[in-house]
Amino acid sequence: MDETLRQLGELLLGAVPTVILLALLCWLYTAIVHKPLGLVLQQRRNKTEGAIEKSRADIAAAEARTAEYEQRLREARATVFRAQEARRKAALEARTAAVNSARANAQTQVEAAKGEIQKETDAAQRGLQAEAQSLAIEIMRRVLQPTGVAR
Repeated sequence: MDETLRQLGELLLGAVPTVILLALLCWLYTAIVHKPLGLVLQQRRNKTEGAIEKSRADIAAAEARTAEYEQRLREARATVFRAQEARRKAALEARTAAVNSARANAQTQVEAAKGEIQKETDAAQRGLQAEAQSLAIEIMRRVLQPTGVAR
C-alpha cells in the first residue's frame, strides 16, 4: 500500500504543472478571448436594439406625419367643398334673382299690354258706338224720308 501511496503522490506531483497550465490557460482564455468577445457581443446587441428602437421611432414619426397629412387633406377637401357650396348657393341666388327680375319685367309688360288692350277696346267700343249712332241716324233718315215714288 505504501507503494500505491507513493505512486499516487508522484502522480499528483506530476499533475501540478498540468493544473497550473490549465488554470493559466483558463485565465488567458478569459482575458484574451472571452471578455473581448462578450464586449463585442454586447455592443452588437446594443446596436441592434438601438437600430430596432430607432426604426420603431421612425415608423411612429412616419405614422404621425401620415396622420397629419391625412388630417390636412380632409381639411382641404372640406374647404373646397365649402367653397363649392358657397359658389353653388351664390349661383342659385343669382339665378333666382334673375328669374324674379324677368318675372317682374314680364308682369310689367303684361300689365302694360293689358292697359293697351283695354285702351284699344275702349277706343273700338267708342268707335263702334259712334258708327252705330251714325248708322242708326242714317237708317232712321232713310226709313223716315219720304220716298218720291209714293207721291
